[in-house]
Amino acid sequence: MTVTRTRAVLVALTATATLALTACGGDDGADTAHASHSAAASATASAGAHNAQDVAFAQTMIPHHQQALEMASLAADRASSAQVKDLAARIEKAQDPEINTMTGWLKAWGEDVPMAGMDHSGHAGMAGMMSDKDMTMLKQAKGKDFDTMFLTMMVQHHQGAVEMAGTEKAKGDYGPATSMADSVVTAQNAEIKEMNKLLGKG
Repeated sequence: MTVTRTRAVLVALTATATLALTACGGDDGADTAHASHSAAASATASAGAHNAQDVAFAQTMIPHHQQALEMASLAADRASSAQVKDLAARIEKAQDPEINTMTGWLKAWGEDVPMAGMDHSGHAGMAGMMSDKDMTMLKQAKGKDFDTMFLTMMVQHHQGAVEMAGTEKAKGDYGPATSMADSVVTAQNAEIKEMNKLLGKG
């Protein structure tokens, strides 16, 4: 009698455990499906909620930022002013992540991503871009000459970026891109004032 009752209890417990596991498995499957659906929906929204201006902004601002990073990287060894070195470091810290973000947008949209390169002749008509001759002069300068040249060139470079960002703010459709453009305008206008002050113009 005791053996029969024990078996009955064991059978009941096994059935209950099986039902519980099945239910959990079903929940996991639903959660996974929901997560996959959410990710797909998010990717679709990201890829769809943009216009031609957003694409142009990313494709032009990436090489523009890349040149700024190239210019800033020279300051550590060539600048004589600690303020110039600090400014250059801040420019690198701000613009490198923005390049990565814009690259991600273009890939999500199925658009071409500009490749990093040392030849700037293809971007000569872009607002604020330095020519290859300008870059060669900057690379050859040292000390106070470098400081003055770097600040003068970077003011022009920043002014070009602000102009490009202003167009994105006015005509862009992709929220993260117009937000980045707004940040570029705010940050780089502040740095322009800082650089003009270092040049004795502010």
